[in-house]
Amino acid sequence: MAEILPIRAWRYNPQLAAEIEALTAPLFDVVSEKQRQALYRNSYNSIHLTVPQGTPQQAAQLLQSWKENNILIQDKLPGIYVYYQYFTLPGNPKPFCRKGFICHVRVYDWNEGIILRHENTIPGAVNDRIALLESTAFHSSPTHGLYEDPNFTLEPLMDEAMTQPLYETEDYQGVRDVLAVIHDARAIKMFMQVLRDKTLVLADGHHRYEASIAVKQKCRAASPHHTGKEGYNYHLMYLTNTKANDLCILPTHRLIKDLPGLNEQAVMKKLEEYFAIRPLEEPDTIPEIIAGKPWAFGLIFPENAYKIRLKPEALTRITWPFPKEILELDLTVLHYFILEKALGIPGKTQRSSPYVAYDRNFSDCLLKVMQGKAQLAIITNQITIEQVMQVCRSGYTMPQKSTYFYPKVISGFVFSSIRQSEFAVPPYAPFP
Repeated sequence: MAEILPIRAWRYNPQLAAEIEALTAPLFDVVSEKQRQALYRNSYNSIHLTVPQGTPQQAAQLLQSWKENNILIQDKLPGIYVYYQYFTLPGNPKPFCRKGFICHVRVYDWNEGIILRHENTIPGAVNDRIALLESTAFHSSPTHGLYEDPNFTLEPLMDEAMTQPLYETEDYQGVRDVLAVIHDARAIKMFMQVLRDKTLVLADGHHRYEASIAVKQKCRAASPHHTGKEGYNYHLMYLTNTKANDLCILPTHRLIKDLPGLNEQAVMKKLEEYFAIRPLEEPDTIPEIIAGKPWAFGLIFPENAYKIRLKPEALTRITWPFPKEILELDLTVLHYFILEKALGIPGKTQRSSPYVAYDRNFSDCLLKVMQGKAQLAIITNQITIEQVMQVCRSGYTMPQKSTYFYPKVISGFVFSSIRQSEFAVPPYAPFP
């Protein structure tokens, strides 16, 4: 099924890597503008490759200069890069450690059913990633994929590697990120063997992975001697085991802004038809009140707050042509009954609607409504990994911004090249 390979990684010169924390960066789609500008002030921060300030061609020129000046140096041996993330969650003192590893994964088309997706992509964002990958032939940050191994075959190998870490840093969210490497050929073959019969689920990085599909297809069409072993057939991915108790998916709330004619009383009158409604004295209690209850949401208006929960019989009134796995999702209920029926934002326009914004922080949502920066906040529960897997297997996708896998993978630890001269493993390496 899924073919993986070790990588001859590009990493920062050891002298620079002594201050690795100054070189790492959050993923391009979660970093704020203020953070971004601060990171740009460091000339060698990885953000210059993940979110270049200039054109893709200028990014390629910068990358080449980093290679020529030994800012980045390619490892001589192929390896599997073990990556652990230590973190806690708000209001929960329990320490977590998400264990995973970074490798090359063969790029499969969606219809092959080997790598599954759960979210749709935005064409403009995909095109940006395609242009950057074509110009640089370089993966500047790994996407995040999931596999299932109830036997935890690889964890002992990863734990052993972690006794000699390469890097250790703390990111902007207080997550401790630690990287190690495995060069042992027998251990690497074990990783390849375990993944060989697995289907993968893409957790994060749908746009970057789709860019790899597009580049592979373009290069294959232009190559009369295509073998399937070329670098453009592979993608940089961080893989974690869904059977571990360290996979956290945080909710993403909806904010309504600048919607013409929005009237609280009219909205609540429409919702009465579908929901049981309970006014709340304290809006800051919403997360606890709705926690674990299916189809339950919090609504925060400037003056009032409510808990609403869908009447079970109303579920049959959804007319969108989706299978049961999609129709019963909290976010389908939210997008159908609240956004479309109560607020009048048609489903087909919601992905690009200027009236809908997204925020993962409950306190931010509450504050934005109180400050008049949003007319309404719709607070939702997190979804489970079991729901994600069910949706993936159904062949459908979730509503946009359905999942926020936490913590995010940072950029700056490991890079990989798909340029053939840099992708190929040494002839003495026991790998294809």
